[in-house]
Amino acid sequence: MELSEYDISYLPRTTIKAQALADFVSEMTGTTQEEVPRDRPWLYHVDGSSSAQGSGAGIVITSPQGEDMEFEIKFNFEASNNEAECKALVLGMRMAQDAGALHILAYSNSQLIVKQVSGEYEAKEESMVQYLQQIEELKTKFKSF
Repeated sequence: MELSEYDISYLPRTTIKAQALADFVSEMTGTTQEEVPRDRPWLYHVDGSSSAQGSGAGIVITSPQGEDMEFEIKFNFEASNNEAECKALVLGMRMAQDAGALHILAYSNSQLIVKQVSGEYEAKEESMVQYLQQIEELKTKFKSF
């Protein structure tokens, strides 16, 4: 099949464009990759929210080097405030695991969730029981939580 049949022509990439891409990659790549201290904790602040417009979560992660990363998540399902808070915690723990964290400190503004995760309170709703089971399973992936 010939390109001219469809009025398409091939133009090779110019050297200037290729060099611009190489320069951009060179400038934006750090000179050295800092080793992440594996013995220092990652800090996670989670907050879930539910309203008539929908539910979602916010997660702020602070690395051991003090770098903050902020995430905003909109859920495609209905959730109570407590369910959104638990889902945010589950997502934060998965992010920590993916980042290679061994120690995490998680913070939540929901006293109920904190006490359920610590085992002081028992969850009664099935959805909350399932979230707490996920959290318990994820806790085993870390040296400290």
